Amino acid sequence: MLNTLKKQDSTIMSDVLNKKRLDSKVKELIKDHLKVLKSLQYSSGLFAASSKKVSTGYDKCWLRDNFYECLAFVELNDWETVKKTYEALFKIFLKHEYKIDWAIQRKPEHKHEYIHARYNPDTFDEFWEDWGNKQNDAVGAILFMIGELEKRNQKIIDTPDKKRVLQKLVHYLESIQYWHDKDSGMWEEDEEIHASSVGACVAGLNNIKNIVHVKPELIKKGKDTLKKLLPRESQKKFVDLAQLSLIYPYNITTPKQTKAILENIEYYLVKRMGVIRYKNDYYYNANSDGHSQEAEWTMGLSWIAIIYKKLGNTKKAIEYFGKSLKTIHNGEIPELYYSNSMKPNENSPLGWAESLFIVAIHRIAKKHTH
Repeated sequence: MLNTLKKQDSTIMSDVLNKKRLDSKVKELIKDHLKVLKSLQYSSGLFAASSKKVSTGYDKCWLRDNFYECLAFVELNDWETVKKTYEALFKIFLKHEYKIDWAIQRKPEHKHEYIHARYNPDTFDEFWEDWGNKQNDAVGAILFMIGELEKRNQKIIDTPDKKRVLQKLVHYLESIQYWHDKDSGMWEEDEEIHASSVGACVAGLNNIKNIVHVKPELIKKGKDTLKKLLPRESQKKFVDLAQLSLIYPYNITTPKQTKAILENIEYYLVKRMGVIRYKNDYYYNANSDGHSQEAEWTMGLSWIAIIYKKLGNTKKAIEYFGKSLKTIHNGEIPELYYSNSMKPNENSPLGWAESLFIVAIHRIAKKHTH
């Protein structure tokens, strides 16, 4: 299929450049990748991060991944799929409401006291392994989409239980003092104050302030942190792939911040088959020294394409989408490719990458940015 897609690249790009409506080839590509993405959904409504057959642990369900995997269905107005996922996410929060209550009563001191990032798709139980499971951005992401659903008249807060637990999630973010709480962030690694985590919480709280009570100062504290941090991701990282989330989907950066983030990511992180997460990323690093050959994450290319389309730069959007087309391997988009190679890792398909790919092609092939 990869060779076939390469032959179609010029045709698809030509159609997009001419701003034609979604043609049959583009529709077919969306249909194919939607099928791949839907194959990751369990009967409960939750999505696995990757294939249910992988041995890497990616058959489990992350809060964050479910948020990103649903973006494609939001883009295509498939509210039935999105609401099924968010019904399941509410079941998770309600099942672990006691834990949220504890965290509200006093600021958690240990990682396991925080809302967990990963769950069993059938039982909604936490996975208890000790790793970077302190991930504040995941909570912010879920709040953000709940707000989006309500704005689009897709009512998800339809019971007293849901409204109660949603209000408690606001109190939870206040209790952990998200604006200066060191978490493991999007990549589940070193605990720092991450701009991408603080930004997710700011966007989430802002999006639900008309549904439940959110103190204005709770949002302001996060914004103040972002003013100090940006365009850096953290004290240690001056540039990080995770910062793209601040531009899309959260839309909380100023034009100046957006420009700086994009310039840094394009100059330092963009590679041939993907975008490295940050300099000296050791995860799937191809070099034994663990530093100089960072893995190239496929979803970064589609992500940048979406952002350039959002900014009105269709030419750059098409350029990056063309690169993302070349990452398709056996009809799927893997998590990453090893540095300077055509060798993907075993986490294929990556639901997050499939979703952003669908959003990118759909937006680029339409006449107007939305």
